[in-house]
Amino acid sequence: MSRTKNTKEDRLTAFLFVLIPAIFVIIGILFFPFPLKEDVKGLLSVPNFIGLILLGIGFFVKNRDIAGKIRICGWGFIAFFWSTQINSLYFGEEGDAVNTFFCAAGVFVLLYVAYHEWLSLKRKEDVSCLNWIAGAGVVAGFIYFGIEMTSLEMWLREVVASQSAGILNVFTGNVYQKGTDITWGQASVGIIFACTAVQSMVLFVGMILPLTKVNIKRKFYGLLITVVPVYFLNLVRNALVVYLTGAYGTDFFPIAHNVIAKGLGLLALVILLLILIKIVPEIFDEIVCLIDIHKRNGPIERFVKRYVLGKKL
Repeated sequence: MSRTKNTKEDRLTAFLFVLIPAIFVIIGILFFPFPLKEDVKGLLSVPNFIGLILLGIGFFVKNRDIAGKIRICGWGFIAFFWSTQINSLYFGEEGDAVNTFFCAAGVFVLLYVAYHEWLSLKRKEDVSCLNWIAGAGVVAGFIYFGIEMTSLEMWLREVVASQSAGILNVFTGNVYQKGTDITWGQASVGIIFACTAVQSMVLFVGMILPLTKVNIKRKFYGLLITVVPVYFLNLVRNALVVYLTGAYGTDFFPIAHNVIAKGLGLLALVILLLILIKIVPEIFDEIVCLIDIHKRNGPIERFVKRYVLGKKL
């Protein structure tokens, strides 16, 4: 391919990469306000599960070309679904800007993975981490949304509320819990689905189970040293949020929940991931593969180097 044709392809690919996810995000913000109606939620589950099913098929199909095309479609459906959740994450979680940002950025990331699937088809290459991340998405997605869309969600929220209240009551006393609500001092905090730590737990489950070169025994130990600590640390996190809000007033809730609790939670996840890598080092290889995926130097990467970073190619 000549340099001129190469440059045109880079521009077109980069333009499409920015345009398509941007359109998804704009549609999500403008046409899917908070709160979503129940029938709309039901309809939105369709593209989500279609995407998960396609990723699952693409994970198991052995033919490289067919699998890659199926996974590209799967990531597209899931990226669209994520774009519809932006308002719900922000307004439904008391102005949680962190999760909202990651949701919007996730639309671009998901389509960037789809772009690399396309690049693999074009170059006839096999990139192991692309198949692994598809498998991780399938496992985590089906578990998470399988719980969220059934009666298990409310049951889990009530269990977590009861246990979080029990932990706080050991240290302070006078803690009251009814259903998903915990009351202490000036605080009355409701436990929503995100407060159950299901997201973090399925993240580890999703990373571990699709590893085809890891035996069942090491997978079990990997799950044991991640999922169990995440669950119990989350109970402590919830108790801490209620305590800080009760002690310093309801105005302190955003700081307690979105800054302190999330910061400590992120630190705990990083530590657990480092421990997990010691037991299942194959995860490190796949993570590094994903981090380094930009080094494949496709059209988007060349465009960024040439026009954003000002490098000569």
